[in-house]
Amino acid sequence: MTASATDAAAQDLLAFIDASPTPYHAVAEASRRLTAQGYRALDEREPWDLKPGDKFFVTRGDTSIAAFHLGQTPVDRAGFRLVGAHTDSPNLRVKPQPQAGRAGYHQLGVEVYGGVLFSTWMDRDLSLAGRVVTARDGKLAHHLVDFRRPLLRIPNLAIHLNRSVNTDGLKLNAQEHLVPVLALERSGAVDLKALLVEELARHSVQASAGDLLGYDLCLYDTQPSTRSGAFGEFLHAPRLDNLASSHAGLSALLALESPGAATRGVVLYDHEECGSVSAQGAASPFLKDLLERITHAHSDGRRDAFHRAMRHSFLVSADMAHAVHPNYASMHEPKHQPLLGGGPVIKSNVNQSYATDGETWAWFALCCREAGVVPQNFVTRTDLGCGSTIGPISAGELGIRTVDVGSPMLSMHSIREMAAAADVAAMISVLRQHYSR
Repeated sequence: MTASATDAAAQDLLAFIDASPTPYHAVAEASRRLTAQGYRALDEREPWDLKPGDKFFVTRGDTSIAAFHLGQTPVDRAGFRLVGAHTDSPNLRVKPQPQAGRAGYHQLGVEVYGGVLFSTWMDRDLSLAGRVVTARDGKLAHHLVDFRRPLLRIPNLAIHLNRSVNTDGLKLNAQEHLVPVLALERSGAVDLKALLVEELARHSVQASAGDLLGYDLCLYDTQPSTRSGAFGEFLHAPRLDNLASSHAGLSALLALESPGAATRGVVLYDHEECGSVSAQGAASPFLKDLLERITHAHSDGRRDAFHRAMRHSFLVSADMAHAVHPNYASMHEPKHQPLLGGGPVIKSNVNQSYATDGETWAWFALCCREAGVVPQNFVTRTDLGCGSTIGPISAGELGIRTVDVGSPMLSMHSIREMAAAADVAAMISVLRQHYSR
């Protein structure tokens, strides 16, 4: 792969992340890219008319999306080639009644979403983005919002008042210490709904505070994604876990110019970081519903068509992997220490925290070989617990062969994470081979 192609893929990932401060925006950006490449939006509430070669996508809950390029061969004979990832990342989210204040400051009450690394959210220029739901004439309407400017901050306590912080560590209580500052009380009254009304007006949406009946708002760091290193080899960005995998699966699908025998698809779920149990998470029937509808329209019509389609199918569960940390190398299993820039990582766990087995490992390794990429392997230390992914959930829901993989990264679940530019194009290339098999 040429240096220019590698660089272009890395820059495109950073643009995708900066356009996606929340799962709502990630789905909107994915939808925009799919539409630009000839994919059409379908509604789950409507009947579908599908034929070989069709390209379409479906969203659920505004935060999960699945896109498919139908193959030339019926799915009960050729199956599906799928990539799964997730749109959500650990962050702070605004509470329903957020107005808070103490010691002369206006603050917003927030709730912790997922496994947030608390300390990294301190002393950051934070903004708000997400979805607002309004009501007008008895009908609900959804609106994306993004303030796109520093609006909030969670200030650290000065070392003079916490002398042992560097030796004993920073200890933060989520309820007491993660409440962001919004304004000074002396500056005047501040109401979140009034701010949202102003933000909607900037997008030509006329609404009053009484029209705002619900919202889903996330805090995010306003610092843009960037590159660093002596050779520009590192990526620094929020939400690499797991927008980098979402970008890879989507980019690989969009790079396919013509339909193959198998039906190719990517599914990007919400709520992986809090267990996947939701109407649009990996534990929901979202993907199964879609695959059954496609099978009904694109098979021989026998009652067992879906079950036969699953036996021909394969899912790559793509979620970021732990690279070896140079300052904490002892925390990694000695023979399984993925390196940034070293290529895609095949993740294994015999207790099924990852869905990989010998066959699915070999499938992905073969895709790597065909793409001219050398894979890495990861297992966690035997004396440490292992995180999980959508892989085992999807495999258990569908009975589909599944491998868990990911690009290596550092600072996982930090507000600002780190990866390698070279790994972006490498993962896309391997996923293209998976789609083409």
